[in-house]
Amino acid sequence: MAQVEFRDVSFWYPMSDGAALQHVTIQIEQAEFVVLCGPSGCGKTTLLRHLKPSIAPYGKREGQVLYRDRSLAQLDRRAAAQQIGYVRQSPDEQIVTDKVWHELAFGLESLGYDQQTIRRRVAEMASFFGIQTWFRRSVSELSGGQKQLLNLASVMAMQPQVLVLDEPTSQLDPIAAGEFLQALRKINLELGVTIILSEHRLEEVFPLADRVIAMEDGHITCSGPAREVGDFLSRGQGRDRMFEGLPAVMKIYAQIGTGGMCPLTVREGRLWLQSLLPPRAAVTALPQPAESRTHPKPVLAEAKDVWFRYSRGGVDVVRGLDAQVYGGELYCLIGGNGVGKTTALKLLGGIYRPYRGKVLHRGTAMANNKNSLRVGLLPQDPQALFTEITVEEELFDALGDSRCPDREKERRIEQMLAQLELQALRRANPYDLSGGEQQRLALGKILLLQPELVLLDEPTKGLDPFFKAVLADILKGLAEQGIGVVMVTHDIEFAAEHADRCAMLFDGQIVSQGRPRAFFSGNSFYTTAADRMSRGVFEGAVTYRDVVELCRQNGI
Repeated sequence: MAQVEFRDVSFWYPMSDGAALQHVTIQIEQAEFVVLCGPSGCGKTTLLRHLKPSIAPYGKREGQVLYRDRSLAQLDRRAAAQQIGYVRQSPDEQIVTDKVWHELAFGLESLGYDQQTIRRRVAEMASFFGIQTWFRRSVSELSGGQKQLLNLASVMAMQPQVLVLDEPTSQLDPIAAGEFLQALRKINLELGVTIILSEHRLEEVFPLADRVIAMEDGHITCSGPAREVGDFLSRGQGRDRMFEGLPAVMKIYAQIGTGGMCPLTVREGRLWLQSLLPPRAAVTALPQPAESRTHPKPVLAEAKDVWFRYSRGGVDVVRGLDAQVYGGELYCLIGGNGVGKTTALKLLGGIYRPYRGKVLHRGTAMANNKNSLRVGLLPQDPQALFTEITVEEELFDALGDSRCPDREKERRIEQMLAQLELQALRRANPYDLSGGEQQRLALGKILLLQPELVLLDEPTKGLDPFFKAVLADILKGLAEQGIGVVMVTHDIEFAAEHADRCAMLFDGQIVSQGRPRAFFSGNSFYTTAADRMSRGVFEGAVTYRDVVELCRQNGI
């Protein structure tokens, strides 16, 4: 008997042109660890929400969703709340109380458990997840990683049989994401809880999965062990859309094509790579790209010894920040959750004012020349920019103060819809879009303002690998126009592939920065899987393309 089953399920949102799910049939066994992957808008979140009756999407559905051979519609609300846990993409969306200890107890209190049972379960979960040291803190003081771990612990306190997670690591730094995923693996192995996890970041989840299910356009394209699905997605019909999202070791293996079993982890990839090469490779490094000295880039924004705190008696969030942003470059800020990246971004944009130090725009202090630079900021939560009821109206709203003719506005909006691949969703409500589609729409609103400095806070979260490549092309086009882009990101692979410069923020200040190859080569955890896999064999190979090129130069 399958624990969860979809029997020929199709689903349509109200007033939508097509089905969000098309004849989906899946069986998930007890204690199975299942990873769901696919492009943004392919139906992953819609599918997962059908497993939680209290947040099931509104619309027309055909087919059956079963839990232990019973229709979910027949499961009483208490059993559904207790036995099927759900963790959302955004940590803040699920937190409902002000203190950590109360958040852990909230679900049990709502179910009517006695105080002794609540205290026992809360103590056990706090110990299991290592929450003891911040048990009595305010939720507002927690980092993103701590909030997401708290969400997971709060759900697990109710002892669910099935745990559903919708891109839970999208806003976590690499270390916090790794710890979160290992906690999931421990829950699966030691408690036998069924895990159904939707993810775009497949580097670490593929090795954990018993089965991977790939979706596209609302239907299942393939299902099976991670190596088999990886092989399918790296060849034939699946390659165009999903290849770039595969773990680096699988992409390198697919490009080199030496036969044998495909490596799945960095460890397997290192051993496989070493088996292909002689003890000393003839070519160990690629030449660094030459820097242009003919046309020096102008400094658009600059922070000089900037200090900032949110309250007079509070701690300093930014401490002695020094940074320069040039026109025509992509400058990526990385670092752990809670180290001050978003605050630094808002300081550079003039949203916050430092109590010490200066932020300059075009060499002039902002207090003296507020309008010297057009700045566009994409916040972490794209919904913060939404004010209208359709995608098309959202884009028109961005041009509301523009004096250009209506025909020119329509032309620019059509161009933006095409560039962001949102033509088919122009009449959809922004809140009905997937997380990745909302990111694209919010980005479109910012770009229509034609800013000279673009500030992006986690713009790749929720984006599928295909649209990350589209985003990279958009950012490259901005750079060619002399526009400066500052991007706060946890997406190490994207930064290594596309950034002009990268900087690490720690304790409110920049501790290192440089060109991607030099910058990531010196890191152990804040680096790419390709670098970890090839370190000791090659030097400065931080993308899978670097490793493939070096392999080919060595005759492989």
